[in-house]
Amino acid sequence: MNKIIIYTDGGCRGNPGIGGWGVWLRYGEHDKKLQGAERDTTNNRMELIAAIKALEAIKSSNIAIDLFTDSKYVMTGISEWIKNWKARSWKTANKKPVKNIDLWQRLDVLNNQHNVVWHWVKGHSGDKGNDMADALANLAMDKISN
Repeated sequence: MNKIIIYTDGGCRGNPGIGGWGVWLRYGEHDKKLQGAERDTTNNRMELIAAIKALEAIKSSNIAIDLFTDSKYVMTGISEWIKNWKARSWKTANKKPVKNIDLWQRLDVLNNQHNVVWHWVKGHSGDKGNDMADALANLAMDKISN
């Protein structure tokens, strides 16, 4: 069975500051690269947007997806924290509103529409997919910086 392989990355120059996100999708012999940037954002928002944009690009809902991120924030949030946030009406254990709730809610919907297996990969470790997503995020930041 073919799977869609996705690598996502987000980053910021200053936090907050200029941020960028990159996505590399692979399906068999096909690949697609996505990128974008914002002028005033945070690293965590860029990491979330990368995952959102990746899943929004998938038009079929019955294909298995392996999504790789170097963000422990995204990885832990989507696989652990989100269940409790939803049970507490999007509040943290300290009864404070979840940060980046707008993006977490978008990601939750997309995650539930697809068959996603989430993977964490160490950033800047020579992983080809992570390096590509990182390069795309940096290119996006370079474009908006000029």
